[in-house]
Amino acid sequence: MISSVYKMENRFDIQFEDGAVAAVLRAEADRELPLVLEQLGLVKKRPVLVVVGGAGKLSREDQAQVRSLFVKVLAPLAETLGAAVIDGGTDTGIMRMMGQARRRTHGSFPLIGIAPEQMAILPGGRASHPDAANLEPNHTHFVLVPGRYWGDESAWIARLASALSDGFPSLTVLINGGEVTWSDASHNVGQGRPLLVVAGSGRTADALADALAGKITDERARKLVASGLMQAVDLRSSEKLSCVIHKILSSKILS
Repeated sequence: MISSVYKMENRFDIQFEDGAVAAVLRAEADRELPLVLEQLGLVKKRPVLVVVGGAGKLSREDQAQVRSLFVKVLAPLAETLGAAVIDGGTDTGIMRMMGQARRRTHGSFPLIGIAPEQMAILPGGRASHPDAANLEPNHTHFVLVPGRYWGDESAWIARLASALSDGFPSLTVLINGGEVTWSDASHNVGQGRPLLVVAGSGRTADALADALAGKITDERARKLVASGLMQAVDLRSSEKLSCVIHKILSSKILS
């Protein structure tokens, strides 16, 4: 089956090879965020779970543990709480895990991927950059933002999560991750969003968990710790992770 793209100005639908269809919006730099959400049909305000990070340099055992976190904790909680999930949207690492978890749990929650337009490969399309990546086929919505590098989407992810929650609680979960993840963490904390670091998942997550324990080896961690918005829970403490996420996202609507 040949994938196809149905185009109408900056808002269009894409169809993946398995038949799944997702709504896509090419966002302009000066576009108001409520308008972006409106054009995607995301007009209902709700709790928002932001997922950032990666899956690099994980052992086979840890990969299985992270995958289980998505299937047994993150996707079910998003469904139960009526939350939307926002991530980077590509068919790689934790974004692939998030999409597959939504499919495996038969979730109906909005799963929104935000990526730089020149780094995203649409179904049937070609890469315009050697580091470009395919979009993940289990996401329901995509926002393609101006940019030519990974990391150009970080501010958009943080701000769109605030626009969509708009008074409802929101939370960022950080798993593993590389250089871009530092930017993701900074932008989300800058929006006043709590940051839950999954300790034991490697790389950036472990550096931040160490910083919370007083072992600051990266100056970027100092400001994040000083915000008071960050906490860490061990990867293997799935019950505690579930409790923390549930408590934050089910809290009362903010005034």
